[in-house]
Formats: sequence, structure tokens, C-alpha cells
Amino acid sequence: MFFRNLVLTALFAMGAEQQVAAWSSPLSRRQAFQAATSAAVIGVSSTIAGHPVQAYPSDETPRVATRMGGLLEAFQDGPRGFRIMIPSGWNKFEGEVGAYDVKWQDLVDPSENVKISSTPVKSTTESVAALGDDVQALGLKLAEKRNAKLISASERLTEGILFYNFDFAIKDGTHQLLQLCVGKGRLWSLDANSKEKRWDKREEMYSNVLASFIPRLN
Repeated sequence: MFFRNLVLTALFAMGAEQQVAAWSSPLSRRQAFQAATSAAVIGVSSTIAGHPVQAYPSDETPRVATRMGGLLEAFQDGPRGFRIMIPSGWNKFEGEVGAYDVKWQDLVDPSENVKISSTPVKSTTESVAALGDDVQALGLKLAEKRNAKLISASERLTEGILFYNFDFAIKDGTHQLLQLCVGKGRLWSLDANSKEKRWDKREEMYSNVLASFIPRLN
């Protein structure tokens, strides 16, 4: 969901001729998706272009690796090159182009899920700060695309990687945490979703899941 919105944000910022070219080009779905997403990363987004890159937070926040008494378990993806704590016993699904790379889903309620998505960025893009220096403004733009209310927007530095974190209350009754970072030449999106009425039961677990993600193996 995030990457579709990010692509739309990039296309919205383009002129009419560029939009037509983007959608009428004989590129594959993956190529078009990557092209528009990369455009957003280098500053095409209409609300964030033209601002200087923000300095990193001065203090490091340690990566979280709690198992929460067995609610979470460690997961490492060697081929993709990331580590994360995932909900124990949830079903795992491999990717769908333009939607996610990998997803974990509750056994009973499929609306409760955690998804990781990624797309390549230019070699000169070293940080998610390329998306803009105002995390709050970026969060508001993403909330608009989601038809959601932005609850909070924040940033942190963990193991030298800058993360942007957002909390959304979506009008369809979904509560979502979203995290963005750049690492290993890719823009990574991690989102955790639950029905609003069950958010109080998932908030702590989801927060620990996001805080455990790192796009490296060691």
C-alpha cells in the first residue's frame, strides 16, 4: 500500500506530459514502479522538494530485540539481507510485485499483518532523508494518500541508519504503523496493521517489531 501511494505522490508532482509518459511507456509493471518510486526518493514529491537534507539525530537508539515472553521470534532473511523480530506463529507469505516483498499474517484475522516492501534507489541516495527534511510534512502527505489521520511522525538513528516512523488512523477502521529507511541500495518500507478496535492489544508488539528491523545481517 505504501509504495502505491509513494508512486502516486511522485506522479502527482510531475507535469501532465510526464504523467502520460510514465503510464503509457512500454515498461513492465516493475520497471514503471521502480522508476516512479526512485523519482520520489530523489525529491520529486511536491511537498518536500527543494529543502536541504536534514542532519541525522545526534543520539543513537539501540535496536530492539525483545521476544516479549514468546510473542515475537527472531527472523533473518539472508538473500534480502535484513533482520527483524516477527509475531510468533503467524503465516508467512512471499512477495507480490508492487505490494510487498514478504508478509506475516495473523492465523485468525488477516487484517492483522506485518509487511516489508523494498525498491532500488540511486547509488547516490544514502538515507531516507532524501525524502525530505520535514518528517511531519511527509507524514501528512502520506496520510492524505491513505485517507487517514496522522497520529505521530518521528525519526531515529539506529546502527547508523536513519528511520522515519509514522502512526496512522485510517478511515476504513485500520490502524497502521509505517517505517521507512534506506539501506543496501534500497528504500525499505515496513508497515504493521490492525483493526482500530484491537489496536490497544497490538500497539506494543508492533512497535517492537518496527524497532527490531535492520537492513543488514550483522
